[in-house]
Amino acid sequence: MKLVILDRDGVINQDSDDFIKSPDEWIPIPGSLEAIARLNQADYRVVVATNQSGIARGKFNIMTLNAIHQKMHAAAQSVGADIDAVFFCPHAADDNCDCRKPKAGMLESIAKRFEVNLKGVPSVGDSLRDLQAGFVVGNKPYLVLTGKGEMTRAKGGLPPGTMTFPDLAAVVDHLLMEPGKTVM
Repeated sequence: MKLVILDRDGVINQDSDDFIKSPDEWIPIPGSLEAIARLNQADYRVVVATNQSGIARGKFNIMTLNAIHQKMHAAAQSVGADIDAVFFCPHAADDNCDCRKPKAGMLESIAKRFEVNLKGVPSVGDSLRDLQAGFVVGNKPYLVLTGKGEMTRAKGGLPPGTMTFPDLAAVVDHLLMEPGKTVM
């Protein structure tokens, strides 16, 4: 099975320093949903792994998060895309849980649920913690420059082998590139 793991905010949808707290605030990044559809057409299963500490901080509740994800699924389906599952961590950083990225618990749960070894699985994020969590389990890290990606790249310290692309659509172009062709 071919699998891709995506962070949500800053990769699929626009990010906000004030959190995405309602379905109205969830706005897809141009081309991101179509990129997911192209992955699906190439027989990739797409899973989202997202930290959602806004729940622990009281910014929104689980019912609101579910409504945001319903909007995301509906928007994806409207362009022929399917997101197989959404894994999320509702904890704050000081909760010291195992599921909050940069720890790998959420990704380990994905491996267990899909019965797959995550070594080499593409993992796309816009923050260092996204890339670190994937690197720990052997994912191939991809940084997108949308969301917090520009700031992440500027800070440096990326895991070895991290590839950087302007957005999710460009990552998908790379992943689906025909063998023997080069990236321009």
